[in-house]
Amino acid sequence: MQGFGRWINVTWILLLGIFHSCFSNYSEDQCSWRGSGLSQQQGSVEQISLHCSEGTLDWLYPKGALRLTLTPRLAPMGAVGPSGGGSSGVITACVKPSEQFHGAQLYLERDGLLELLVGDRIESSPPPRVRCFSRTPGERLALFLQATPHQDISRRIATFRYELRGDWTARMSLDTNLISSEDACRPCNDTEILMAVCTSDFVVRGNIRSVEEDETLRAAVIKVSATRVFRQKYTLFTGNSRMASRGEIRTLLQCGVKPGPGSFLFTGRVHFGEAWLGCAPRYKDFQRTYALAKAAQQIPCELPLD
Repeated sequence: MQGFGRWINVTWILLLGIFHSCFSNYSEDQCSWRGSGLSQQQGSVEQISLHCSEGTLDWLYPKGALRLTLTPRLAPMGAVGPSGGGSSGVITACVKPSEQFHGAQLYLERDGLLELLVGDRIESSPPPRVRCFSRTPGERLALFLQATPHQDISRRIATFRYELRGDWTARMSLDTNLISSEDACRPCNDTEILMAVCTSDFVVRGNIRSVEEDETLRAAVIKVSATRVFRQKYTLFTGNSRMASRGEIRTLLQCGVKPGPGSFLFTGRVHFGEAWLGCAPRYKDFQRTYALAKAAQQIPCELPLD
């Protein structure tokens, strides 16, 4: 009987562990997590680990705290992208809180020190902005979410998306506190342009129809008529016209992009589902650069210009 009692106790412990896991973590993969603070004990810290380069976290009815480590299975790329960075092993991460982010504060934990990324919002405050940070090889980073006390937690949900890349650099970041206008808006040199053609999420020839300001993102939205889409990783440029597709590309507001005549080669990255500008030479200048590099057998990849 004594052994039978121990067996019952062990069974109940296993069942409670399974129940707690199912109730607090609804993720079916290692990219996203969805859970409820109602299953957490007061003052507890739940440890979460995700292993993808992008995903989401949804914390319903925040209570206690969460500690999230992001260990994506990606290898930093060397000498890629419009900025021509080297193989430093640096990984850049960005988090985008939802407009209804409530009930918690989000911190970056770097070597045991906490830096506030997103505070708990009140109804009248503006939407939280994207925050980015970088991790060097061997550096210990985590995201720490601390629930804030509220009498009514029924409407509190702390939600954000994250992205990590090994080939972003400062000029690709949306968090303008980390970059200077000079670095963000500097024209690409010939080497950077040729590499951007190979490594960008989109490569498009087109014209600027108009430029609008998005004060929420502190960005300029470039309305583009694309006469040729060489490559797009996601569906960014669409339309029924036989002559051109249409799409939008964003860039930092301080770069002062203005509409003007002429055809450009637009390249860049997709950031939280939106196209962000990398290199954008005039098309005739790109053709000349590409022809010279091809003649010297120094092009990193082919682009079918004909």
